[in-house]
Amino acid sequence: MTTRHFLTLADLSTEELEQLLRRAAELRAVQHNGDIHEPLRGKVLGMIFEKSSTRTRVSFEAGMAQLGGHAIFLSPRDSQLGRGEPIEDTARVLSGMVDAVMIRTFAHENVERFASAATVPVINGLTDDHHPCQLLADLQTWQAHRGEIAGRRVAWMGDGNNMCRSWMQAAERMDFDLNIGCPDGYAPDDLSEYPRSRHCVDPLQASEGADVVVTDVWASMGMEDEQAERVRAFEPYQVNARVMQAADDRAIFMHCLPAHRGEEVTAEVIDGPQSVVWEEAENRLHAQKALLEWLIAGA
Repeated sequence: MTTRHFLTLADLSTEELEQLLRRAAELRAVQHNGDIHEPLRGKVLGMIFEKSSTRTRVSFEAGMAQLGGHAIFLSPRDSQLGRGEPIEDTARVLSGMVDAVMIRTFAHENVERFASAATVPVINGLTDDHHPCQLLADLQTWQAHRGEIAGRRVAWMGDGNNMCRSWMQAAERMDFDLNIGCPDGYAPDDLSEYPRSRHCVDPLQASEGADVVVTDVWASMGMEDEQAERVRAFEPYQVNARVMQAADDRAIFMHCLPAHRGEEVTAEVIDGPQSVVWEEAENRLHAQKALLEWLIAGA
């Protein structure tokens, strides 16, 4: 049987994505009801972190524990990857010891190489090109607040980064429109491959009538030397009261966190009544539990 991996949202059909979102909502209810659900008892998730994280590590580690399994954390210092072992060799060794592997790293090619050699499911916890696990939580949160996604509109404000590209893939799978508000030179270079997405230089045009307004930091990990230049370029795309007023009256605000108040978003917005970022953050746990259950237990 072919091993299923989750490297980008394109690895899921629309039906599979919808099924995962329904299951994530069910598992959130299970958790909030205090019920015990342990389909992964005796199963182990290996977690490789070449990029540090709060939400990714805690959500996967807590998720495995709540599902009855266990997670092992590996930093570059804790594995042979950090000492130059070929990625494929590490994948073959871990495949004989754990039931799935989650990787958070820089180059997306590294995750693809790992998955090509692995015989257990491989999950992309984040690369420079994609962040699909975050989108599972984002879509779950959106559905919980606004219901049907198809035919609606999202405004992405800021850099055409890995989060933006995962939103572009989500738009294709879930049949909604994505406006990308960013300056020239910062839109994703493969935008033409995603017909549901378009680039808007005018930030208010990007957010006009949007059901969801979402942003991310302007300088991602590894771009610290570009911070000052990016602040100047993206300042007009800050999510503030004007941007939210241009959106739909019932629009919600999302951010994958960590957030820099006063840069990509004002405190008024992220701490205001339209913000759902804390529920969005919690849903990383529930969405990933649904993903783990599906990939490991086949549920």
